[in-house]
Amino acid sequence: MAWVAESGRAIVSSVAAVILALSAGAIVLWVAGYAPLPALWVMAQAAFGSQFALADTLIKATPLALCGVGVTLAFRSGQFNIGAEGQMLMGALAAVILGRLLVTGWAVVFVLLGAAIIGSLWAWLAAWLKTARGVSEVISTLMLNFIAFWLVSWLVHGPLQEGAKSYPQTDLVAEALWLGRWLPPTRLHTGVFVAVGAAVVGYVWLFMTPIGLRVRVLGESPQAAWTAGIDPVRTTWLALAVSGACAGLAGGVEVLGVSRRLYEQFSPGYGYMAVAVALLARRHPLGVLPAAVCFGALEVGAAGLQRAVGVSAGLASIVEAFVVLAVVVVGGREADAV
Repeated sequence: MAWVAESGRAIVSSVAAVILALSAGAIVLWVAGYAPLPALWVMAQAAFGSQFALADTLIKATPLALCGVGVTLAFRSGQFNIGAEGQMLMGALAAVILGRLLVTGWAVVFVLLGAAIIGSLWAWLAAWLKTARGVSEVISTLMLNFIAFWLVSWLVHGPLQEGAKSYPQTDLVAEALWLGRWLPPTRLHTGVFVAVGAAVVGYVWLFMTPIGLRVRVLGESPQAAWTAGIDPVRTTWLALAVSGACAGLAGGVEVLGVSRRLYEQFSPGYGYMAVAVALLARRHPLGVLPAAVCFGALEVGAAGLQRAVGVSAGLASIVEAFVVLAVVVVGGREADAV
């Protein structure tokens, strides 16, 4: 039962990383002149203390989970995809455009599928640059993030700007396409089930299919993959395409479930945070779900702490950075594998 022992070690390591990070965050609060334990309690209440708090946490966790699954699958293939931010933006753009063309409820699936496809194509650009031109995917995916951001910015200021021309945003997508809410009167939408489904499908694809086996072999040892006859170019393209599809789907879900439109600064950095989510999850698709909830709780809790006692919401970013550092310290071997 080696896999049980490995899973147990991964869980213990991730929990230890979170505890270490929260302890470091408590020290930061103490240095800033706040009582750490009451402040952490306020954060916990803001994130989980009511159905509205829990709903807000899950809403934040949904795009983090979808992007996190994509980043995890890329990591498993040995590809350091930090382009989930741009892939998510392109997926959101596709959802808005398709949402203006398809205005009936049955088209929701096609809108989300279109978002996933565009996110996948955006990741394919990085795959082509790596396999055809030898460009590191770290550089290409990062640059593609900026291209996606400025493309969206130009579109919401110009061709796709709302009819009233008041704000840099698009018109609302058709109401028939909005994702349903299942915990009224909260804003929690059915996109959370899409995130759970993506994690499960990602796990099955990675660990229970021949394609997933090839992806994992390539990630663990390119030399072994070559010896086994695994095509590294094709596998790299496939891994990054699937990774980009998950991030693109996150953009589509965020449009149809939360914002209902696209605007400047659409993402607060979900794609970048997804890297930390994947690391905390120990590069495991199912582990992404609790990791995403953890980061979602940090975001919501920090905002609650800001409202309650005036602490800057930037505290969440500090704690998130501590989580990444703690993952490296507690499980350096696993982090090095990325």
